[in-house]
Amino acid sequence: MLVTAVLNEAWAFPAGVAIAAESAARVDAGTTVDYMMRMNAKRVGELLEQVRSGNLSVDDALQELQKLPFTDIGFARVDHHRSLRMGIPEVVLAQGKNVEQIVAIAQQLIDTGQPVLITRLESEPAALVLAQLPALRYSSLARVATFGQVQIAKQNLRPIALVTAGTSDIPVAEEAAETLTLLGLPVIRIFDVGVAGIHRIAGNLEAMSAAPAVIVVAGMEGALPSVVGGMLGAPVIAVPTSVGYGVSLGGLTALFGMLTSCASGVTVVNIDNGFGA
Repeated sequence: MLVTAVLNEAWAFPAGVAIAAESAARVDAGTTVDYMMRMNAKRVGELLEQVRSGNLSVDDALQELQKLPFTDIGFARVDHHRSLRMGIPEVVLAQGKNVEQIVAIAQQLIDTGQPVLITRLESEPAALVLAQLPALRYSSLARVATFGQVQIAKQNLRPIALVTAGTSDIPVAEEAAETLTLLGLPVIRIFDVGVAGIHRIAGNLEAMSAAPAVIVVAGMEGALPSVVGGMLGAPVIAVPTSVGYGVSLGGLTALFGMLTSCASGVTVVNIDNGFGA
């Protein structure tokens, strides 16, 4: 998420990001629906144009627009307006929710033509969610389920470099990768190049130097973002992970190290927050 803000500033993306139609996506046995993004600036403009041309009644347009701000389903108010305000849909955090709640929220997003991103979805509840919403795609490594894709109106994007210090940091990095992919941003993965073998960075400097932004995921002492930040001119988004022994303190040591980095251009998100990056 943070990397999209950096790129929006650098590339001056429009506030409303076009959402691609997801054609013929199966929602239950024998049923297919063409999903089109309704809740963005383009869709509102189309509704107004249809009213002006006489192809849509005012009442029908109002019925569509009533879905725009949010839908109250009792335990949640699903925000359909977020893609209009921010260019990206509401994201579902599975942690703390039961299967029925996850399914109901995701179904609301699907029914209104929006992409779906569910984070922190463990394998066991994921199987139950996918049984009811088979159109979702699940990554067990990232613990993320997705549906649909946002298409950013920018051609020939250079890939975002996604770098990890160790193999144990990959799940957090993959959460970031799944988020970027849903937003239509290309990713190049450069894994296991931490400071314990700093020479490994050298073989990947060209790819990292070409990236418009670099996400660096590291646990332990969290030194890698400072190293990368000191070698590259692109913005670096540092993600501390909870990987490590003893006084790594569940990622706090990495977090503190990244926050006190002496390299310029390094921004830090919360522990294990691949989505936030």
